[in-house]
Amino acid sequence: MIENEIFKALADPTRRAIFEKLANGSMNASSLRDGIDISQPAMSQHLAVLCQAGLVRQERQGRFVNYEVDPDGLALIAGWLSKYRAYWPARIDALRALLKDMDQ
Repeated sequence: MIENEIFKALADPTRRAIFEKLANGSMNASSLRDGIDISQPAMSQHLAVLCQAGLVRQERQGRFVNYEVDPDGLALIAGWLSKYRAYWPARIDALRALLKDMDQ
């Protein structure tokens, strides 16, 4: 399941930081390293995992490669989360009712 790959990729705090930086716009690997204390080979590995999970895509411009968030990967996350949207309001309402009963 692709969702497993997405959540595995985002489980790593460094990859989450990279993904969050890319949410602001397209960047190359050198720019992504600013503020993150990792080597260039480590950055390349993290980007490969994010690309493989479908969260990030790369675009070659001459000899440079820019990375950006892949909207298709975000759509998969949104679809997965939408299955649970109906669940939480009912559970919160039940908890609210239980707490109200406990107060009386």
